[in-house]
Amino acid sequence: MISYCMQKGRHRDSDEHYKPIECYGAIGDLYTVALVAMDGSIDFMCYPEFGCPSIFGALLDYRKGGSFKLAPIMEEVEHKQQYIPDTNILLTRFLAEEGMSEVSDFMPIMELGHAHNLVRRAKTIRGDIRYRMICDPRFDYGRAEHRVEKKRDGVLFISKGEDRTVLRLRSTVPLKIVNGAAMAEFKLRSGETASFVLEDGRHKGPSPSAAPHYVADSFKQTMNFWQDWIKKSKYRGRWREMVNRSALVLKLLTSSRYGSVIAAPTFGLPEEIGGVRNWDYRYTWIRDASFSLYALMRLGYTGEAMAFMHWIEDRSAELEPGKPLQVMYGIDGHKELTECVLEHFEGYRKSRPVRIGNEAYKQLQLDIYGELLDSVYIYSKFGETISYELWKHLTQLINWVCVNWQQPDEGIWEVRGGTREFLYSRVMCWVAVDRGIRLARKCSLPAPMVEWLKIRDDIYRDVYENFWDRDLKTFVQYKGAKTVDAAALLMPLVKFIGPTDPRWLSTLEVIQRELLEDSLVYRYCVLKGADTGVPGREGTFSMCSFWNVECLARAGDLKLARFYFEKTLGYANHLGLYSEELGLSGEHLGNFPQAFTHLGLISAAYDLDRKLDEAQ
Repeated sequence: MISYCMQKGRHRDSDEHYKPIECYGAIGDLYTVALVAMDGSIDFMCYPEFGCPSIFGALLDYRKGGSFKLAPIMEEVEHKQQYIPDTNILLTRFLAEEGMSEVSDFMPIMELGHAHNLVRRAKTIRGDIRYRMICDPRFDYGRAEHRVEKKRDGVLFISKGEDRTVLRLRSTVPLKIVNGAAMAEFKLRSGETASFVLEDGRHKGPSPSAAPHYVADSFKQTMNFWQDWIKKSKYRGRWREMVNRSALVLKLLTSSRYGSVIAAPTFGLPEEIGGVRNWDYRYTWIRDASFSLYALMRLGYTGEAMAFMHWIEDRSAELEPGKPLQVMYGIDGHKELTECVLEHFEGYRKSRPVRIGNEAYKQLQLDIYGELLDSVYIYSKFGETISYELWKHLTQLINWVCVNWQQPDEGIWEVRGGTREFLYSRVMCWVAVDRGIRLARKCSLPAPMVEWLKIRDDIYRDVYENFWDRDLKTFVQYKGAKTVDAAALLMPLVKFIGPTDPRWLSTLEVIQRELLEDSLVYRYCVLKGADTGVPGREGTFSMCSFWNVECLARAGDLKLARFYFEKTLGYANHLGLYSEELGLSGEHLGNFPQAFTHLGLISAAYDLDRKLDEAQ
């Protein structure tokens, strides 16, 4: 049961200035996310929304990124960290001979008049303890200078950059200004507390945070919000704690304002320490968001799905006739996601370049239509009937797939080494047309059924005739390849092929032999010719590890499926969070926390539970 982690001294493989990615917890307000380390330092936060520049980025450059530190001044301290059950409110505890203290971190969620506040509260549990607080924001990814002004109601940080961001830090203890940062040292006896609220300082007039009981009231409101939300989950299976935590992560990555879902709240965290695979994931991929909503719908959360459907309808309405959807968009739907490098950041443990923006938005990835149509189909089963306006847009997208399904593309893994005819893209084109046919029949919607049926069958034949390697006895990564791809694990999960079909079982055996390491799965095998166009290696891909569990469960190998699932759960961090990948020694790699991994966990738990129940 994962509830807290104890840490004493330096963590394995840690750098003097950079903590392991897995030593962080995440808090947020459905607009942005902050990462809180086990030593009480907030080392990453974009403000006020996911796609905005960072104000705390010490995770990517400990000197230039900025941080918000709050911790007791104690020797030989042990750290524990846990969430208040069924919430995204984080508690960090500090234990030493001098006494015991606790820091609570959360971002209030207000239905009206949302203020984008970050609240930190220190409390002494036992003893008389001194604390140090240093709030040192760096605006515009550390590129903009700022000035600091001490006011009666706190300290103002005023950016000199183009955005003119202003932050106000309120405090219940005296503050002083040191080298552009706000600092405080104070003593709390047993039972005493001190609070800090970081908020938007541009708003005129009285702020709710100035009220005497603001911190206590917002704490209760935020706790009630999260606990009321998770109560709506219909999951009652064997892994309820991990599934609930994953659901809370997916909700944390959902934009309350727009209804879109981001892939992860961070940018620049490496897939290989010291490597160049350092991407910006603060965007809405059609694929990732569709998968996320599918996972949430399985748990009964149709409201989030409805909001995303409205977002998709808006994106579809913007399309010129005959044009495809983009692979990804900004959370508000903006299209230009130009990639550039933050040259002044040294990168996490010197992993450069640190990129913002993502050139993948220009790519062609044909699989996104399958994921989108599959999520719409599930929504129509578990949610509400889709609108005729949305159906007209979806019909145009399906017709586009019918014309373009044979094109080479960059595929699900967004390779930068040129286009190919990828197996997964071809299968998901089949899914797009198949789900369109099912939707039309289920909801009695107008559609060119004769044409769609023909195209669906043509795609099916193409996969069997051109992607099956008779010598290797497997479906291969792309036309003419001699390698396999973990994305093929979706074939039985999207009902393209039966989970016990001989060709599939043979493919699964090859994937297990070529890509499996213990219970963990690599996306592809770079060492055997999988050209991605980007140098370097990467870790195992956690979502693929959960796909493998689902495939084994559906194939009837429940003992092995459960064994692999339990082992993969063991790689979560102390709070039940996952990054994108796992390194050779089990360290977390890539952006964090990652929607892909958590939605994969939910789906695997759901299917494995169902199969285990059926077997009883």
